[in-house]
Amino acid sequence: MAETHQDSGSGGGDFDLTQFYQIFFEEAGENLDQMEQMLLNLNLETADDEELNGIFRCAHSVKGGAATFGFADVAELTHQMESLLDRLRRHELQPNSAMVDVLLESADASRGLLARHQSGGEGSAIPTSDLVRRISELVAGRMPVVSAPPAPPAPTAPPAPKVATPKPAAAKKDKSAARSLEIQIGPLERPEQADAVQELFRDIPGLGKISALPSERKNIRLFSVETTSSDEDLLDLFAFHVSRENIKITEAESAAEPAEVAEVDTPATTTTTTAEAPEEAPAPSLSTFPGFGFFDGAPGAPPTTSSTPSGSGTGGSSATTTSQGSAKPAAKAASKAAAGGPIAQPEAATIRVAISKVDQLINLVGELVITQAMLAQNSRALDPAVYQQLLTGLADLDRNTRDLQESVMSIRMIPMSIVFSRFPRMLRDLASKLGKKVDFVTQGEATELDKGLVEKITDPLTHLVRNSCDHGVESPAERLAAGKPETGTITLSASHQGGSIVIEVRDDGKGMSRERILNKARERGLDVSDQMSDSEVWQLIFAPGFSTAEVVTDVSGRGVGMDVVKRNIAALNGTVDIDSSEGYGMKVSVRLPLTLAIMDGMSVGVGGEVYILPLSSVVESFQVKGDAVNTVGQGSQLVKVRDEYMPVIELEKIFQVPRFDFDKSCDIMVVVEAEGSRVALLVDELLGQQQVVVKNLETNYRKVPNVSGATILGDGKVALILDTGALVRRSRH
Repeated sequence: MAETHQDSGSGGGDFDLTQFYQIFFEEAGENLDQMEQMLLNLNLETADDEELNGIFRCAHSVKGGAATFGFADVAELTHQMESLLDRLRRHELQPNSAMVDVLLESADASRGLLARHQSGGEGSAIPTSDLVRRISELVAGRMPVVSAPPAPPAPTAPPAPKVATPKPAAAKKDKSAARSLEIQIGPLERPEQADAVQELFRDIPGLGKISALPSERKNIRLFSVETTSSDEDLLDLFAFHVSRENIKITEAESAAEPAEVAEVDTPATTTTTTAEAPEEAPAPSLSTFPGFGFFDGAPGAPPTTSSTPSGSGTGGSSATTTSQGSAKPAAKAASKAAAGGPIAQPEAATIRVAISKVDQLINLVGELVITQAMLAQNSRALDPAVYQQLLTGLADLDRNTRDLQESVMSIRMIPMSIVFSRFPRMLRDLASKLGKKVDFVTQGEATELDKGLVEKITDPLTHLVRNSCDHGVESPAERLAAGKPETGTITLSASHQGGSIVIEVRDDGKGMSRERILNKARERGLDVSDQMSDSEVWQLIFAPGFSTAEVVTDVSGRGVGMDVVKRNIAALNGTVDIDSSEGYGMKVSVRLPLTLAIMDGMSVGVGGEVYILPLSSVVESFQVKGDAVNTVGQGSQLVKVRDEYMPVIELEKIFQVPRFDFDKSCDIMVVVEAEGSRVALLVDELLGQQQVVVKNLETNYRKVPNVSGATILGDGKVALILDTGALVRRSRH
């Protein structure tokens, strides 16, 4: 299909649609994602009207926007999807898995088509003829055998009127034929809703004529309408003011026969729609659906050339069918202006902001925090009696800076459900390909993580989930033979634990074979022994190129994945742990630090140095006497805290802090917790609690062991932020 990019200003005016391209691409992507989720969650046996209507609305929105901007291939494909969905929501067809499959594939194809348009037509064209044919077969092959053919797709459309064509029952209404309709609107919540509908006919060129009819009920309004627009067009437009369920359109008894109306030259006006074509009918081209349910002649629509019947008031239909656009945005604007208020479209609940702008805002708030800390430190020596007003203002600045920092940081935090939502579709397709039955369970979707980490963790999690489906979960026959239910379960969970977020991928499959991994390791020449612990054996699968798969497939088994997974997670200062039980399943735990640009920290002094401990990791602090610390084997030290012994780490020795006050010794311990364990850090003094701005040390200097970053103190000095997780792991070794 030829690429079509609607030129700016099409429609004979200076209305430039290209300024809305990016918004359309984003909204279309969101609608396709939402439609995919709803299709995956659709219960084929008990699908209700709300679910089917929701899926239909997503496809309809994409179709409308694509037609508006002249993306004809997207509009054609989504129109076919809409035809099938319309019959489903009318209960003329029973949903089945074949329909879900073709709709999901069509959504993927629509994404590809949109991406190609967004890139200016780069790349090879995406064929859609097979999808269109399959959808047409599903629609036509499941039409009722005895009952009359259904009306054209519309929520409340009446039976199709007679049309002067060889097959009137299957013909689409003549878009150019003037029709007399009786429209009932109500019950209405506000009388001005009906007035707004009347004003649409005055403000939108070519829509037609409307006149009020007497009504016996106050909240019901009746109108007589003469228009060339279809029922679906009218419903789409009226729905901006009145719920579609409260609109009833019927043919007036005195309506003229469409056959008496002058014929229009455009061949598109007499071709049949896919939803109503005979089973052997070829898939229709884009010209079959001029305008895709939108109005010709409105501001911003493409120019038109052909003649129209007298009294229709339209500008005709364009001679170039591939550039048929619509004036839906213009129609919205006209109705909004006519009604005198923002009733043409709902108020937006969100606003799109570039990530670069958010990052810039976070950096500015970080500098503000540093400035506030400097002012607070310099004001400590001031006399409160003399500088009371200044100190009060500084206290307010401190409070407002903290509130501002929390609000700004929450902007970058997004729920893990954004990541989790990608996997149901992937697992569905993968399980079908492998001939397996898999249930997917998610837990902790509301757990929030910084957007930067979310983007980087998606690929490693994808590989882990694919591995669970391919290598972990057995085939239905194998599971039944092992006394398990034939459907396996893969669980993806996220939770906060201290200053970290833990993401787990669990399955109830066959687990890993310790013996098989050791044998494979020996074949590769790795230094292993039978005395290795299970956790050490499991870590062998992270060796580059290590794989126990007997057959290399396009799913997994090439041995180029798990080492990359571990390397990517380690680059985020995270860790990967594996727990497996042969025959019962396995669990992969990914632990990531909640590294934010600004955090609350506790300042501690060791010699002449200042270190920052993340406040979320600090449990308690206490003063200790020399005899409370016990030395055990290999020089390790333990301290007893309320009947619990915990390792002691001397920061002075780890960082080799030079000491000039030899008489002073460390006598304060700070207990920190990370990765489920606690250690006691030996320091000289506690300097206080403050907000600190995290600066990336690796970018500006190099990676330093046991350090996660650096910050600038109020006096301009640099202090290191300690990696409590690394210190805990050090104490274990």
